[in-house]
Order: sequence, then structure tokens, then C-alpha cells
Amino acid sequence: MAGNTFGQLFRITTFGESHGVAIGVILDGCPAQLPIDLEFIQSELDKRRPGQSKITTQRKESDTVQILSGTFEGKSTGTPIAMLIPNEDQRSKDYSHNTDVYRPSHADYTYDAKYGIRDHRGGGRSSARETAARVAAGAIAKLLLKHHGIEIFAHVSAVGKIDAPNLEGSNIAELLATREDNIVRCADPATANQMIEFIDSVRKDGDTVGGKVSCIVKNCPVGLGDPVFDKLHADLGKAMLSINAVHGFEYGSGFTGSEMRGSEHNDIFLANEGQPKTLTNFSGGIQGGISNGMEINFTVAFKPVATIMHNQQTINAAGEAAEIKGKGRHDPCVVPRAVVIVEAMAALVLADHLLRNKTSKL
Repeated sequence: MAGNTFGQLFRITTFGESHGVAIGVILDGCPAQLPIDLEFIQSELDKRRPGQSKITTQRKESDTVQILSGTFEGKSTGTPIAMLIPNEDQRSKDYSHNTDVYRPSHADYTYDAKYGIRDHRGGGRSSARETAARVAAGAIAKLLLKHHGIEIFAHVSAVGKIDAPNLEGSNIAELLATREDNIVRCADPATANQMIEFIDSVRKDGDTVGGKVSCIVKNCPVGLGDPVFDKLHADLGKAMLSINAVHGFEYGSGFTGSEMRGSEHNDIFLANEGQPKTLTNFSGGIQGGISNGMEINFTVAFKPVATIMHNQQTINAAGEAAEIKGKGRHDPCVVPRAVVIVEAMAALVLADHLLRNKTSKL
């Protein structure tokens, strides 16, 4: 199966299934001498792990990461870093009812049609459990970016039709503290309370709801991103759309920009002691596919989780009409656990382009 590797210089390959022995990642291209903070990597995984609150799946996984190679005396050696995360709480019997039945809006049918075989236990490779491996690698990417002063912050900016205020220009340290004070990971406390109540009511109805995660990147240097196909926003878009349940990506003014005139939308340059800035930031910190030094901002839209606790009409592997009802442990809304995944994928893109940019000129 192709498509398991991401990045060019800072490159990851993930492996494992939802109900297999373990999941993991091999990270190649990390420069030597980078301090590897295992406690930080684990803290990132703790933000994604299941069973952390009443509005997430109740599957219990510690997601304890093991570093198997690529480090010595607390630093990277420049060789591949292999990390393993054992699966501890599989309940494969929860999926015995859909061995030959296709769950609506899941990858069951498409995997079966493409490969002629599928792992029905939790979706196998198509499960969002795979994203834990990305978070582990993304944590190392964050350590590399921190070395260069680059900060990444994401939070839940919408659940259903409940929207949080725009955080552009805010202090990331304060936002981080506020976000982690609530289980939905929204940086606006008043909005967070509304979101939590709504998600809990949806859960009690046996249903699910979608949402949005917004991300801010501060202190990104000018020059990251390449023409023509490797534009920075194109790679960010691919990274975000590769996350399970993501149905939309927009950066800067996004779709709203299509409603504006050029005279409104153009970001006017200002003199700023040798480092140009712009009066507005409709470009989202990226122009011509290359970072311009302004704050990079984008939003990722997640669909409702496909497994609901209601009877639904479907078909089986023979093409016959069938009925299915969701079983097992599932998120009523995926976005609280997706925040750190969005940050991880953004970090992987930026780390890759940061290294690639070192060859751009003499």
C-alpha cells in the first residue's frame, strides 16, 4: 500500500492498524544534535489520546511512546528515529457485526473495492488511531521549529454552528493556557462552555457533529515554500486534508476572499526597519506560495464522525440491502482531539520546508 510517507527532507513513514499490536512512525532527515525531549513528545500524545473526557471516545489507551532508534544521550544522531506506540485496549468484537457490511461514510467499501481485502476491526489502517504516530513525529518537528523560534498554536474555533472569536494577533502563551483549561480545547472560555454542552447533548442523542480547528503560526521566516507545485499553502493543504474526517481547508481570507475586490484584498506593504510587513494579512502569511514573514493562519473543517448510534440502511459485500447500527467507542465530535494533530501536521510541513530552504541560495 503506497501513500504512507510524507515529506521530502524531513520525512515520516507511519505504520500499524487500529487493532494491531502497535502503531508507529519512522522519521528520517532530522538533523543531528537536536535535543529530544521525551516528556514533551508524551505530553503531545496525551492531548490526542482517547478516553480523556466525557466528550471523547472512551477507548482507554495510554499512548505511551517508545523511542527505538535515532537518539543518543538525549539528542538526535542524524539517523532514522523510530517510535512505537503499543495498542492496549482493542475490542475487536465491537466490529464483528460489520464483517461483511459497509458502514455509511466509512472507508469500508472503498478499501474493499481497491484491495479486495479489508481489516474491519476499527477500520484497520483507515482508523484515526494512525494519527497518534503523526503526533509523535510532529512533536519532534516542533522541537526543531522551537530551535528557530517558530511557534504553532491551534484551537477549536467552531463546533456545529457555534463559532469562537478570531484570535489573529493574540499572544500564543496566553492562548495555550486558556485552551488547556477546558476539555473542548477552545481558547475562548465562554464559547468553550457552549461547545461542551452542545457536544454532550449530541452524544446523548447517539449522534455526532463536526467542527473547525484554526491554526496560527508565528515567527515563520520569509522564504519557506517552493514554486510551482510545492507552494507552502499547497503542502499545508495536503497535510490537513490527509487527516481523517477533514473535508475543508482555507488559509488567509479563504473563501471570503472570493467575495472581495482587489482594492480591498491587497495586503499593502509597510516599511519596518529592513523587514517589510503588511497592513492587512488577507494572504495568510503566504504570497506566491512562499512565506512572507507575517503570521500564517488557516482553518481546517472536520465532518461529523461517521459512526452514529442509530440504525442506518446500507449494503453488504454481496451488494444486498442491509441495516447497521453503530457499536463500540467513538467520538461524538472529533475536533477536541484533532487540535494537536493539526499542529503536528503543520509542524511537519514547516520543518520540511525549513530544511529545504537552506539550499535556496548561496
